[in-house]
Amino acid sequence: MQAASSPVRSRGGLRHVLALTGALALLAGSAACTPGATPDAAATHVGQTVSPTTETPSQTPSETPSETPSETPSETPSQSPSPTPSAVPTTGAPTPASKPTPKPTPKPTPKPEPAPVVMLRVGDTGPKVRSLQARLRQIGWFAGDVNDRYGSKTTEAVRGFQAKRGFDPTGELDERTWDKLVSMSRRPTADELANVKPTPAEPKPGSISWDVDERCMTGRVMCVSKSTRRLTWVVDGVPQYGFDVRFGSDELPTREGVFSVYKKKVDVISNLYHTPMPYSMFFSGGQAVHYSSNFARLGYSGASHGCVNVRNKPRLVQLYNEVRIGDKVVVHW
Repeated sequence: MQAASSPVRSRGGLRHVLALTGALALLAGSAACTPGATPDAAATHVGQTVSPTTETPSQTPSETPSETPSETPSETPSQSPSPTPSAVPTTGAPTPASKPTPKPTPKPTPKPEPAPVVMLRVGDTGPKVRSLQARLRQIGWFAGDVNDRYGSKTTEAVRGFQAKRGFDPTGELDERTWDKLVSMSRRPTADELANVKPTPAEPKPGSISWDVDERCMTGRVMCVSKSTRRLTWVVDGVPQYGFDVRFGSDELPTREGVFSVYKKKVDVISNLYHTPMPYSMFFSGGQAVHYSSNFARLGYSGASHGCVNVRNKPRLVQLYNEVRIGDKVVVHW
C-alpha cells in the first residue's frame, strides 16, 4: 500500500520553492539596474561568468572624460594654462633703457637790466636843456632857436634820435642817449647857446651839420640821408660839404645800404626813361647820383625813378671831380 504524502510537508516544500524563485528573481533584477548597464544589454544570470567580449562600451573608463565638458562647462577657465615665466615682470635692477631720464638743471632766470636813469624829461627847464637842444641842432635833429624848456619839440627830437640809434624811443633823455649824443656832437659855443647867427661864409670842413651814420665815419663817403634829404661828402669822418637831394617814389624806391661808385659819366641819357642824367656817379645797378633839372624846377613835389637827384649843379660838379671809382656810397634813414 502506498503511503499518502502529508499535506504539511507539501506546503513546506512549496514555500521553499517559492522563496528560492523569489531570490533568483531579485538577483536578476539587481544585475540589470547597475549604473553601467544599458537598456539593450542582456541580463546576467546567476551562476554564469561574463566574458570580456560581453562588456559594453559604457563600462570602459576611457569614455568618462568625453562626458565631462558637456556636464561641467563652468570648470573650463580653471584648466587654462598658467602664464609662462617670461610674461611675469621682473623686480630686479632696471635695464639701461628703463633708467629714469635725469631732470635738466633749471637755468637761473636772468635778472632784467635796470631801467636807464632819466636825466631830463618833459617839463624840465634850465641850461642843460639848452645844451641838449644845441647838440641836437648840430646833427640836424633840432631846428630853430634853443631855449631852456623841455617841451614837445625837444621830445620829438630826442625820440627821433633814439629810434635812429636803435634805442627805446621814449623821448626822455637818459644816460645812454646822452652819451651817444655827446660822442656825435661837440660842446656848444656861447654863440650857439645864445642863438647868435654866424656871419655867412663858406663852410669849413667839419663845421657843417649832417645826419651822422657810423658807416660814413671811415674813408671817402657820399653819405646820403633819407631823413634829412641831404647828401654829405665825408672824408675820414670829417664832413666837407653837403646839399639837398631827392629820391625815388614808393613804386621806384632808392635802394638803401652800403655801395661803391663803379662808373662815372658826364653825359648820360636814361635808356628806360629817356631823360638826361648829367654828371652821373653810378653806385647800384642803374641808380646813380646825378643832376636833375626837374628837381631844380619842381623841388620835392616830384620824385626820381630811383636815382639820387641833385639840384645844386655847381656843388655837384665839384663833387663829381673829387669822387673816385671805388669811393663808398651809404644810403640810410
